[in-house]
Amino acid sequence: MVALGASGVALAAEPVKGDIEAGRQKISMCIGCHGIPGYKASFPEVYAVPMIAGQQEQYIIVALRAYANGERSHPTMNAISASLSEQDMADLAAYYANLK
Repeated sequence: MVALGASGVALAAEPVKGDIEAGRQKISMCIGCHGIPGYKASFPEVYAVPMIAGQQEQYIIVALRAYANGERSHPTMNAISASLSEQDMADLAAYYANLK
């Protein structure tokens, strides 16, 4: 996102800062798979769902963006990620990175 200053010159937008508490309010779509130790999903095939608690914030954001734009392919993650704003992604990443 690019903002224009009073002179009309493009300014770099501030990066979105994640909020842990806001992220806590947004995890309902994540915990059904990522919150169960040893969980294996069976759609579209059987695979081990990664635990994301304690993962680095930037990694989570990059992964969510990749699912949202189709660089990574998984039907559920593509749909969920596409519904998230940059702020949602940052908040979720802050929340999960804070878990140990």
